[in-house]
Amino acid sequence: MISEQPTSEQPRPVPRSRPLRWAGAVLRSRAARWAGVVLVALAGGWLGLAVAGHVDAPVGPAETRMAVAWNDHGDVDVRIPPLGSIELDTHDGPLAVDVDVQRLDADAARAIVDDPTKLDALPEQATADVRSALLRLVAVTCAAATVGAGLLGLLVYRRRRRALACAGLALVVMAGSLGTAALTLRSDAIREPKYSGLLASAPGVVGSAEDIVGDFGRYSQQLGKLVGNVSKLYATTSTLPVLSDDSDDLRILVVSDIHLNPSAWNVIRSTVEQFSVDLIIDAGDLSDHGSKLENAFARPIGNLGVPYIFVKGNHDSETTAAAVERQHNTKVLTGEPFEVAGLRLLGAGDPRFTPDKETRDDSVGKGELTAEDPVVALGDQLAATARAAVPPIDIAVVHDPETARRLDGAVPLVIAGHVHKRSTEVMEQGTRLFVEGSTGGAGLRGLEGEEPTPIELSVLYVDEETRRLTAWDDISLGGLGLASATVERHVAEEAQPADAGRGSGAGRGSPAPAGSAEPPR
Repeated sequence: MISEQPTSEQPRPVPRSRPLRWAGAVLRSRAARWAGVVLVALAGGWLGLAVAGHVDAPVGPAETRMAVAWNDHGDVDVRIPPLGSIELDTHDGPLAVDVDVQRLDADAARAIVDDPTKLDALPEQATADVRSALLRLVAVTCAAATVGAGLLGLLVYRRRRRALACAGLALVVMAGSLGTAALTLRSDAIREPKYSGLLASAPGVVGSAEDIVGDFGRYSQQLGKLVGNVSKLYATTSTLPVLSDDSDDLRILVVSDIHLNPSAWNVIRSTVEQFSVDLIIDAGDLSDHGSKLENAFARPIGNLGVPYIFVKGNHDSETTAAAVERQHNTKVLTGEPFEVAGLRLLGAGDPRFTPDKETRDDSVGKGELTAEDPVVALGDQLAATARAAVPPIDIAVVHDPETARRLDGAVPLVIAGHVHKRSTEVMEQGTRLFVEGSTGGAGLRGLEGEEPTPIELSVLYVDEETRRLTAWDDISLGGLGLASATVERHVAEEAQPADAGRGSGAGRGSPAPAGSAEPPR
């Protein structure tokens, strides 16, 4: 019997193309499986830290919560609500430590303020508290990351071996990150804190510039001072502590480019009071167009209560400079050495008067200036005067940084403005160039960009005996319409040559050259 033939052929499986077979092989490869384990381990470790990577610990009279978080630079951020925060650049690596002051025992704080013996014992206690809390934090964070990675691995793979691999990998990552932090630990980071919030008005929380420069190695005492003064902030909320007045440092407030912003005077006056400023140096551009109608803007200078040293900017006219000099306790520098508060100053105004775009030179600020340019020639002239000055010049003041660069090696410190952005550097021959930002937020020009230009001013600390810059506080306020505030402390590099601007034979006991001006009354 003949069997029945099928009416149609059975479909044959279509072979997969080579790229698809290759992709499937890659996904099934060991490298892909381990990549998945790594991702799960990192995600689980992060979740573990977010949920349980913290400890509650007392530090002196304060109850704190310390937590570890991932970031790209590593630091310690101490948040003290409602006063603000203190940021310390203590280490490198992907782990940061956040310290939140959650509660302060008011009775304990008052007892510390009232009993000096308890304040003396606070450094040792605070150091021991912090050390114990950090050791607990290391153990807790390692456990939290390991358990978190293991649980997530078990949930994803449902295999014990994969879960253990995720947990082990998370532990290795945590150990490596903690090791990086330990190897890059900077115990002197407390010398240069960065304040924000209300604490921006209280840089004295870590002591004077002299204390910081002289005692930076005594970390435990600085820590105790920090905790003790925070206790005082809580115990006496009506006032904020400021830098002590018993320091031997002269305090110089540096301002520049006010550009007719009337709110700048309130900021300057408050800074003079809070920081016990001895002298104000203005690097120019007080006005916008240098017109006679703008001269009245200089009147508040006479009420600031300290000497006010001024150099003309490219937006200031001769009438602007005359209006400043008519005010009480002022001096406009015009190229001759001048002594005030025990310091020898030298400076001169910008030789240009370019109040608008039609009168401005497009080459300014672009590195295209030649030796014949008035801005460069002024710098060369001031450098020659400084090198010949006996006694030597301590600080030079100009408006344009291009002028300031010509004084490298002739003076220890030169102050400028003009560019509306703060910066500082030690130049090749040892002179520090300090460029101040706009203390007026660049006036109405500050609103032309996407964000308002910040209001910037700085307090310099100069040793009375050596007349050398030891430290400075950079004060930054949010621009027009903003309400942020930070104070960041810096310590002058020890590598700065001590003889910059000190020519041979320029003894401090030598008489002043003929024609030097008298200090303002």
